[in-house]
Amino acid sequence: MATTSAPTTPVDRESLKRVTVITAAAALGGFLFGYDSSVINGAVTGIQDHFDVGSGETGTVVAVALLGSAAGAAVAGRLADRLGRLRVMHIAAVLFAVSAVGSSMPWDIWSLGAWRVLAGFAIGLASVIGPTYIAEIAPPAHRGKLASFQQMAIVLGITASQLVNWGIAQGADGKSQNPLGPLDAWQWMLMAAVVPALIYLVLTLFIPESPRHLVATGRLEDAAVVLREVEGRGVDPARRIAQIQHSIATDHKPRFADLRGRLGLLPIVWAGIGLAVFQQLVGINVIFYYSSILWQSVGIEESNSLLISISTSIVNIVGTVVAMLFIDKIGRKPLAMIGSVGMTVALGFAAWAFSYKTGSGADISIPDTQGTIALVAAHVFVFFFAVSWGVILWVMVGEMFPLRIRALAVSVATSFNWIANWAVTESFPTMRDWNLSATYAIYAGCALLSLLFVKAFVTETKGRTLESM
Repeated sequence: MATTSAPTTPVDRESLKRVTVITAAAALGGFLFGYDSSVINGAVTGIQDHFDVGSGETGTVVAVALLGSAAGAAVAGRLADRLGRLRVMHIAAVLFAVSAVGSSMPWDIWSLGAWRVLAGFAIGLASVIGPTYIAEIAPPAHRGKLASFQQMAIVLGITASQLVNWGIAQGADGKSQNPLGPLDAWQWMLMAAVVPALIYLVLTLFIPESPRHLVATGRLEDAAVVLREVEGRGVDPARRIAQIQHSIATDHKPRFADLRGRLGLLPIVWAGIGLAVFQQLVGINVIFYYSSILWQSVGIEESNSLLISISTSIVNIVGTVVAMLFIDKIGRKPLAMIGSVGMTVALGFAAWAFSYKTGSGADISIPDTQGTIALVAAHVFVFFFAVSWGVILWVMVGEMFPLRIRALAVSVATSFNWIANWAVTESFPTMRDWNLSATYAIYAGCALLSLLFVKAFVTETKGRTLESM
């Protein structure tokens, strides 16, 4: 695959402002992705108390949403090609709102799991349609920074969920299991996702369809209008439409057979799957799904554990901002390798610190020195993840595949991301009870392997047009 960059047209300031606003609206799906994924973190203790369930059932209910996410990601590409990018956003917004209400009022633990599956399906749709739409609407010279909006929205969603959870818990004397008006605090936590879901639905009613989808469906005049709007006065719409038409004309409707290669799949598809899987195997979502009970398990009170969750979310935001500043300057691959090294070291320190944990059940403690190191290591780990893999996966998965297989390949890679996320999330409560230190040592090993994977198998995509991939 060639590595030279195709020439790009400069974008005027007004057009860049417009495309930035459009990207921000589309990235609200990422906000809901982060919010709905991590809101369960603050509610876990209340759910366990309300339904009187242990680690196994808790892990299943938390993780089952991720199977829904894998299913949503698997069908998102085909839905986007058939219905359009915007229509899929609208479907996702409605599903987010409905599942939030249902999750807040389940009749038993398994009905809660069913509503979480529906929320997961919406998350899967959002995880695919956001990067796909943004990559197609963004001018090539600014695509890395604009595509990073998806990850920034995800981390803002995570932070917002932690802040909302903490605020609701404070209204219920610091505990998610306490009543707050007609419902328990944990129920209000889950219901709060209705608000951003409705905002997402409204805003996506006012942004343009992807020019590539418009060309593919024969709406050439509409495509020309959108291209002028997002790429500026210097763009030649006829030439850009001809480029897109040529790509489509030499293409055919993607099928899974198109992804096959000598090793079962094309090397580029394996590279995308590898990026998607390693992003989860480092254990990042243990921090965002289980941090409240993780810190409670080493002797920190529930209200304080929610504050720690907020602090890691703030670090996540800072790291994402740093990534957005540098991703188009130093490139995707170097940033990923820097992140892998930092995560390996931080996770190694966390594994060492947790090896000093003593006691069992509710009577658990960790020495002050090791506890401080564990807290610092967790925050350093989140920072290095945010500055690298958190952003890079969603940027690269939207731009690394050839146009003829892009939508389908993005769906496949994202589905693997959710399956890996499910495996880590489902297994963590049991692994924590088995050996917390060894669990973090395994995550550190995966972070080291991610470094070797990127060095050997990932090709830089900085500055290239989608048509040149």
